[in-house]
Amino acid sequence: MTALMALAASFAVYGTPLTIRAGEWFIAFSMCILAMLKLQNVEKFATMFLNYDLLAKRWVPYSRIYPFAEGLAGVLMAAGALNWLSIPVALFIGSVGAASVFKAVYIDKRELKCACVGGDSNVPLGFVSLTENVMMVAMALWMLFGPHTMGF
Repeated sequence: MTALMALAASFAVYGTPLTIRAGEWFIAFSMCILAMLKLQNVEKFATMFLNYDLLAKRWVPYSRIYPFAEGLAGVLMAAGALNWLSIPVALFIGSVGAASVFKAVYIDKRELKCACVGGDSNVPLGFVSLTENVMMVAMALWMLFGPHTMGF
C-alpha cells in the first residue's frame, strides 16, 4: 500500500508515478505506517521491543519513545521538512535497531517475535525488522548526501 501511495502521490505532483521522490515517499510512508502499527498499543510494543533492542535494555523509556520518533521522522521526511531533525532521528533509531536485530538474530541466534509491526504480531524477528531499520538509515543518508542536497 505504501508503494502504491507513493506512486499515486508522485503522479499527482509530477504527472508520472516513477520518480525519485516516489522512492523517498515509499520509505517515508512505510515508516509512518509502521509507527502507526506500533502506536496502537505502545505498552505491548515496548514489552516486545525490550527483548532485543540494545538501547531499550539499558534505558527502558526508549522503548516507548521509539514509535513516536519513527513516526516523526517519517512525517518530516515525507514533507521534506526539518531535515536537521528527521535525518539524525532516522539515522539514530535505524542504526541502533539494525545493530540490535543483527545481534539478536545472527549473532545470539535468538528466536524472538518482531515488534516491528506492533505488539500483536506473530512475525519472527529477522529480515523484516532488519530491512525496516536499514531502509531508515538509507533514507537518512540519502537525504544527507543525495544529489538533491548538492544542487543537482
